[in-house]
This record gives sequence, structure tokens and C-alpha cells, in this order.
Amino acid sequence: MSARTALEQGLPGWPKKGQRTPGPPAPVPAGRGGEQRIPRPFNARLGGPPPWADLPADLRRPTVADVRKALDGLGPPVPSPREAAGIPARPSAVLAPLYEQDDLATVVLTRRTWALRTHQGEMSFPGGRIESGETPVDGALREAKEEVDLDPSTVEIVGELDHLSTVSSMSFIVPFVGLLPGRPDICPNPDEVEAVVHVSLAELADPAIFREERWTFPGGDERSIYFFELVGDTVWGMTAALLRQLLGIVTGTLGRGDLDHP
Repeated sequence: MSARTALEQGLPGWPKKGQRTPGPPAPVPAGRGGEQRIPRPFNARLGGPPPWADLPADLRRPTVADVRKALDGLGPPVPSPREAAGIPARPSAVLAPLYEQDDLATVVLTRRTWALRTHQGEMSFPGGRIESGETPVDGALREAKEEVDLDPSTVEIVGELDHLSTVSSMSFIVPFVGLLPGRPDICPNPDEVEAVVHVSLAELADPAIFREERWTFPGGDERSIYFFELVGDTVWGMTAALLRQLLGIVTGTLGRGDLDHP
């Protein structure tokens, strides 16, 4: 069961219709956070620090070369639980585009419009459903072209993160990491993307803006939900879980099988 379903149905532990959803179990740093709608239960509690929390600050400032080196020879991605169980599903694919700026690897994120049917206002990577006859990587590149006009010929695919299942869509997602030759000249599709956000991996690796929350779902299933508090935005859920694994792989604090997304 997804958190949105639990919230919509007002299940035990979640706000009833008309009730305000609770805030995070720890203060958000001043000047950070956005208007994203977090379907948080009343039982949310603070989890642990990020895997890279004990690294010296200079090791939390990865370059594009660091990303390339960490992903090179990493081995095949771990399939999602849905794939591993052989459950038929139509896959989706996303692209994490990275480029170098001021000697720091910088990732391109999008903020979805509030007019979309699902995940309104959320931060995400460019991506979507793979079309019939399309490979996952071709689907990720096509979606990036459609959403932000990113030229596929400028993208060098250098790795693939572990796959994850989605509860709400009964699908699974194939995440690719692509390197760009520089800051991309892109134009968001206003029907899908409200804004494009560029953020360095060094900023994301700041332990002060990362938060793990532990949510208990009906039936007693406890899950970790991850957050990155940006200036004006909150990255959470699937996108935050992928960023956590990417940062962990690049800093050497996580590896294959450490996606930890329900």
C-alpha cells in the first residue's frame, strides 16, 4: 500500500479527510523546503543520518570524474522486487543528467506541474513509461527530450542504478545516469514541468539537508522514506531514494542492493 492511498482512505495512523497532514519529525533547515505535498502519517519518526555523514567535507564534493569512476565496473543493477518475482509489469525509465560546474558534479532535476494527474509539484528526474518496442535507455532519453528538450546526442550513459518498484502504478523503474558535456541549454515543457533545478552533488551530500523518516504502514510494515531539503524545494520518495544511492555509490558508502526503497 502506498502512503497516498493510506492518506486518501484515512487509514489508522493517517490524517482523516479535512485534517492537516503532520510536519516532519525534525526541523527543516532555515530557508529550505518547498510546497511538495507529503502524505506523512502521524507515526513518522526520525531515522538515521546519511551513509556519508562521517566522511570529511572534502570527500563529499564529487566531480564528474568521481561519478564516472564510481559507476565504472559497478556490475549489473539489482532488479526490482516486481522483476525478481516475475510479475508482469510495463517498465518506466528515468535519466539522472549530470554535468560539471565549478569543479562539482551537478544534477538536473525537474519540478512537476500542479496540473498533472499524479505526483503534482514533486521533484523528479526526467522520465516516464517505456513505449512498445523501445529499450529502457531509449525511453529515458526520449522522455528527457520531451520534458526538458535535452538533446539525446549530448548524453553519455555511464551507469544504471538499482531498479525499483512502484506501489501506485504497479510498475518498475529503470534509472540511468548520464553525463553531459556542460550545463545544458534546455527548455521545460510547460504541460509537464514547472521548473528545472540544478543542484550539485556536494550540496545534496550536506548531512544537514538530508533526512530519513521511518513510517509505519497499516499492518505494521515500517519503511524508510528519504528527503533532501533544497532551497525552495523538497526532494523525497523515489527520487530521493535514487539520489541517496547515487551519492552513496559515488562516496563509497553504499553499493549494489542498497537502494532501500519499498
